[in-house]
Amino acid sequence: MNETITQLIQNYGYLAIAGLIALENIFPPIPSELILTFAGFMTLTTGLNAWGAVGAATAGALFGALILYLLGTAFDRQRLNRLAASRFGKLLGLSPEKIAKTERYFVKHGKSAAFFGRFVPVVRSLISIPAGMSHFSLRHFIVFTTCGTLIWNTVLIFAGRLAGSAYEQVIANYQSFVAPVLLAGAVLAICFFAFKKAKKAGN
Repeated sequence: MNETITQLIQNYGYLAIAGLIALENIFPPIPSELILTFAGFMTLTTGLNAWGAVGAATAGALFGALILYLLGTAFDRQRLNRLAASRFGKLLGLSPEKIAKTERYFVKHGKSAAFFGRFVPVVRSLISIPAGMSHFSLRHFIVFTTCGTLIWNTVLIFAGRLAGSAYEQVIANYQSFVAPVLLAGAVLAICFFAFKKAKKAGN
């Protein structure tokens, strides 16, 4: 799989990054850490631009998340569990247990789950389903998903760029990046909501 991913990015650039990240949202077994860090490395050896790679990855992530969000709006829990237990559901990396775990995460964290869930393995890919099931505001879903994935993509792409040919070490130790990413995300989220609240108070 790793060789296929690298060849696709080498041959198709931004389109491959967007497509692979969209698939990563729908098919959790596809490793976004490999895609993003290798994309960062490729910005050193090809004509790819780092911010262009971030934009492509974020667009792909949002597209994939919207597909699962719409799936959540169309299916109730029973139908989703049947889908997850089917052969096709297993191909997608779904299971009733994963859906239940993600739904509990969404219920516990509410709106912020659409943002912070982007930094949590498994939850990152599946959080869109309970968001759709609960008819969470599509506008808010798009904003929170875009912000969360933008931070995650930026950190891993620039980590791959900084690591250069040692990008594989970043992939092997990517979990050490999770805490700083969450901290940065939390600070940005607090600033965003504080600004929004202050703006409302001013009006």
